[in-house]
Order: sequence, then C-alpha cells, then structure tokens
Amino acid sequence: MSYKLKMSKKLAKLKYFPNYFKIIETGTYVICSVTGKEIDLEKLNYWNVDKQEPYYSYIESNQKRKKQ
Repeated sequence: MSYKLKMSKKLAKLKYFPNYFKIIETGTYVICSVTGKEIDLEKLNYWNVDKQEPYYSYIESNQKRKKQ
C-alpha cells in the first residue's frame, strides 16, 4: 500500500535582505509582485530589498525596474 503525503500550500511572509531572505511566517510560497504567480520558496531567486517585493524571474524584476 502506498501513501502520498499531501503538502498543503501556504503563503509565506518574508523579510528580504541583499543576499538572503528571512522567513517571518512559515509557508511554502510567495506571490510575484508583477505577475501574481506563485513562487515556491525553493525557487525564489529575485527580489527587491528596498521595496520588499519578490519576483518570479529576472524578466519581472527588469519590468519592475523599467517602470520606475
């Protein structure tokens, strides 16, 4: 008999620093501030420290920067 563990997804709250982020509230993902896509914490690589915003990829990061 095989059992699958179902991971429940939960929105995390993070504090962003220049080279890392600190988990304020435990969760499995954050929301991209440009697209609204879910970003698994394991895949989170792009954020803005000053705005405290996560980005799905370098593309969204550049889009946000160009809007300034």
